[in-house]
Amino acid sequence: MGKVRPPPRQRLCLDAGRERHSRRPARRPASPLSSWSVRSMHDTLLLFGATGDLSQRYLFPSLVHLWRDRLLPASLRIVAVGRQEHSDEEFRAWLRERMAAEVADDPGIVEELLARIAYVSVDLRDEAAIAAALSAYADRPSVSYLATPPDLFVPCAKGLKAAGLLEGESRLVLEKPIGRDLASAREINAALRACLDESRIFRIDHYLGKAAVQNLLALRFGNTLLEAVWQHRWIESVDIFVGETAGVDGREGYYAGYGALRDMVQNHMLQLLALIAMEPPAALDADSIRDEKRKVLRALRPVTTADAAERTVRGRYGAGVVEGRAVKGFVHESPVETFVAVETFIDNWRWAGVPFRLVTGKRLAERATEVVVSFRPTSHWLFERPRRGRERPNRLRMRLQPDETIELGLMGSLAAPEWGALELKPMSLDLSMSASPQRRIAYERLIVDALRGNQTLFVRDDEVEAAWQWIDSIENAWSDTAQPALDYPAGSWGPTEAERFLPPTNGGTHSNRTGGGQA
Repeated sequence: MGKVRPPPRQRLCLDAGRERHSRRPARRPASPLSSWSVRSMHDTLLLFGATGDLSQRYLFPSLVHLWRDRLLPASLRIVAVGRQEHSDEEFRAWLRERMAAEVADDPGIVEELLARIAYVSVDLRDEAAIAAALSAYADRPSVSYLATPPDLFVPCAKGLKAAGLLEGESRLVLEKPIGRDLASAREINAALRACLDESRIFRIDHYLGKAAVQNLLALRFGNTLLEAVWQHRWIESVDIFVGETAGVDGREGYYAGYGALRDMVQNHMLQLLALIAMEPPAALDADSIRDEKRKVLRALRPVTTADAAERTVRGRYGAGVVEGRAVKGFVHESPVETFVAVETFIDNWRWAGVPFRLVTGKRLAERATEVVVSFRPTSHWLFERPRRGRERPNRLRMRLQPDETIELGLMGSLAAPEWGALELKPMSLDLSMSASPQRRIAYERLIVDALRGNQTLFVRDDEVEAAWQWIDSIENAWSDTAQPALDYPAGSWGPTEAERFLPPTNGGTHSNRTGGGQA
């Protein structure tokens, strides 16, 4: 997907002198605010799935960054829990090797953190074994982080409960997905509530930790200009796009049981949709925000067997070329999809009749996550150029990855004396925040919030269940109609049939991308 990049003389930037930094300073002193925050944190973190991909790529690097910046308690202890047999020193050596980039940047800080890690090997399906192995750490309140598949949530929680690690002020953090349908989500939520109350359960969605997502709330509710037009009278459509160049290599077994709809739409994309569409909360506290998100999710129009073919497209990537490299297609006996496009509506007063288009896929032409809000045309067109109907609509484009930018597309006059008629041209207003020298991983913010007990950026049980209810309507419609997963070549924008679902590009139309063609 291309970015909006108008000529330099037409680009209005609110912070033209900013620079983006990719490297952090080696160390910085803690501020009085962060010192207060650190004192309010729990100082014991039990990390389940410590040898998994998520822990290696994001969780341990996040902890290194937070430790370096003195945003973690000085008394911090980390208990890494996994199935593989390791001594403490063997696990530290294993982890050191996998965090080569962090070690190169600041080896002393990494060694300080590694010294605080103890490793425990245990069968994560054995509640009694978990209780016996971890009960020694129940001497103070803790945070247990389950970076595991959802079928391990209940045995891990029961084992922690038996060990005394979910008592008092102790907390439990869960990775997505919570189940694979409404019934399993309800079963997991009920089992968790039997172990500890909802106020101490933190269901994580790392998209909510991204700075651009949090800035969306500030833009919406802190500016009369946007809030006044944030409704069906002025907004024509909303597009949410999550494209990945990566495939499912090494995760075929997991992915075959979930697919793109359950893996991406149910959590990340519906959370973005809820933040965009929700009513202004009474306050910016956890329950006020999550109450409004739940209302949006419950107002989503279900997909029926009668309209499944019109409102959805499933796809599955075959062999192709991604970023100049030949890749294989996804091969598995399961009919699961790797691409999904859905058009939905929110049946309430604010969004009546406004289509929300959600598109996500693996092995697409470009890695990008963005939200595009397209506004309706002006009611009366006064200009000769461009002609009515050929003008580019105002659009608010929020990109979350690979970089975080917010741009508002407007129409402006050339206003030059040689023009016989007033001609308008597109220009872009850059609303991005000045980049911090510290480009934080989204997990860093969420780990700090879990240690402090702030649930604002975490998902509540009723949100999860409302999202699954809508997802189940699509899955049931696909099953009833035997809707196939259409082939698309790796490196394309998905099946040709999904072209109309794709968000508009620089040229202002959906057709600037070729659905089945190479990037």
